Amino acid sequence: MHFPTLEETVGHTPLVRLKRITAGRGNTLLAKLEGNNPAGSVKDRPALSMIREAEARGEIVPGDTLIEATSGNTGIALAMAAAIMGYRMVMIMPESASAERKQAMAAYGAELIEVSETGGMEEARDLAETMVARGEGKPLNQFANPDNPLAHYRTTGPELWEQTGGTITHFVCSMGTTGTIMGVSRYLKERNPEVQIIGLQPEDGASIAGIRRWPPQYLPSIFDASRVDRVLDIGQQEAEEHMRRLAREEGILAGVSSGGALAGALRIAAEVENAVIAFIVCDRGDRYLSTGLFAPER
Repeated sequence: MHFPTLEETVGHTPLVRLKRITAGRGNTLLAKLEGNNPAGSVKDRPALSMIREAEARGEIVPGDTLIEATSGNTGIALAMAAAIMGYRMVMIMPESASAERKQAMAAYGAELIEVSETGGMEEARDLAETMVARGEGKPLNQFANPDNPLAHYRTTGPELWEQTGGTITHFVCSMGTTGTIMGVSRYLKERNPEVQIIGLQPEDGASIAGIRRWPPQYLPSIFDASRVDRVLDIGQQEAEEHMRRLAREEGILAGVSSGGALAGALRIAAEVENAVIAFIVCDRGDRYLSTGLFAPER
């Protein structure tokens, strides 16, 4: 009898139909529950992929120190993967990340280095490059690493296709590193070029954890604009309101980027008929409780 190890439980997440938040017009809204991964987010997939593939190429060996800039979920996933596979993990992240995220990484044994909130992920990425150049560890660099989208081409995309029986018409995804949307788009377009791929970014001035509007010089090199049919700008209040709706109307406790994904899916649903619209619920909402975002309105 085969007993799976923890890393074998990554992926194969549920795809559920929303029951109370409906779009009408014959449309079906489907949520891919990535918070069901063992470290609690969609980033479990690329975290394992980046370490496994680097190991296979002989670029890293257990015992090495790995360095990564992260705003949270990738850091938690990499900390878990490093614990499983025997690496020392150093995370560089903005000080504004939620307490739950920082504590989760530390619980897995990762070392945290914080940069200023104003410097944000750009400062974190610059510091990671400096530390690697000084020989303090080896980079994974989720923003430029093709093993990031490869994980979604091999797993997330095929799961969406199989779980919808090939009927998916629209895929809606928040864009951070862009690994998820790149890998899923590549797979779904190979199966059916008519599937529409919709990416989400914050509108100017919005701060939504997990979604980024990158300055041109920091745009992830894994991003290929030709793989995205349409990009929607999501407002901060809009994302937060829909995050609360997911919890209160569907029982799905998720983060702000997932609220943004729901908002984007509903916008698409208002324009189409008889569509099967799937969106990514990136993580679990329990890692945002300290932010007060779920507090009852007064």
